[in-house]
Amino acid sequence: MGFEFPILSDPDREVAESLQVRRQPPHPLAAFPRRVTYLIDPEGIVAESYDVGRNIKGHAEEVLGHLRARNG
Repeated sequence: MGFEFPILSDPDREVAESLQVRRQPPHPLAAFPRRVTYLIDPEGIVAESYDVGRNIKGHAEEVLGHLRARNG
């Protein structure tokens, strides 16, 4: 199975730190970054960001809706 887009892994948490999604101690989930999705345009600019939080159920449809709107 392949994806038509790049997938990022961040084991050293450098990207999480640079995007300010890393939780800081004493937060009980400090070992885990917040779940955030970024919509990046063809020029590499962040067009939208979505803090998934507890909106897991509606998250994909929200992002797809924005993609559809952007692509007409």
